[in-house]
Amino acid sequence: MSEVFEGYERQYCELSDNLTRSCTSASVLHGGKSKCIPSSKCSGFSSTGKMLFEELKKQKLSEIKEGLDEADALIRKMDLEARSLQPSIKATLLAKLREYKHYLNSMKTDVKRITSTDTNQAARDELLESGIDGTTTVSADQKGRLLMSTERLNQSTDRIKESRRTMLETEELGVSILQDLHQQRQSLLHAHSTVRVSSNLSFQIYRVSLSFAQEKD
Repeated sequence: MSEVFEGYERQYCELSDNLTRSCTSASVLHGGKSKCIPSSKCSGFSSTGKMLFEELKKQKLSEIKEGLDEADALIRKMDLEARSLQPSIKATLLAKLREYKHYLNSMKTDVKRITSTDTNQAARDELLESGIDGTTTVSADQKGRLLMSTERLNQSTDRIKESRRTMLETEELGVSILQDLHQQRQSLLHAHSTVRVSSNLSFQIYRVSLSFAQEKD
């Protein structure tokens, strides 16, 4: 196996373990089940405490997203390295990479679910606080529009992420095609060189045979 691939793989596995722990922590914060930090829904939870709690969740999610981007980059590097190896080794490594990608996509789904739920919960909390404070009267129609706006924002974010993923996959495919073409070119050059050597050898044999024939005459 390629030492370069193994190096990338070690980095990925370490990062994946850290991401798994971070996702678990984020889920606990999201559900408000942490023993150290009270839920934002609990009675007696001060505004300052709630702000700190929400900030902690945002920070944790931000760290996870950065880690996911880094994991994506490592998988792309491993993919490129695997495709440059011999076919038998390449097939094994690409199968392993498919498992890594599947697990990484599962973590992305979890983060997306947490982020989406947090956004909707924030909108509902804002509406509730507005009603409690009595500073404004929010009609059912206004609530609906706010929730629709939140949903459209989530959809736009999803489309941007999907476009970025498609672009990266297209880039990887292009690199893979170029590598295959390079390998085919090398094979053709080698075959051409072999044919040329063979032709030269045949010509030399012909000349020697002709010389022997002339000497006999």
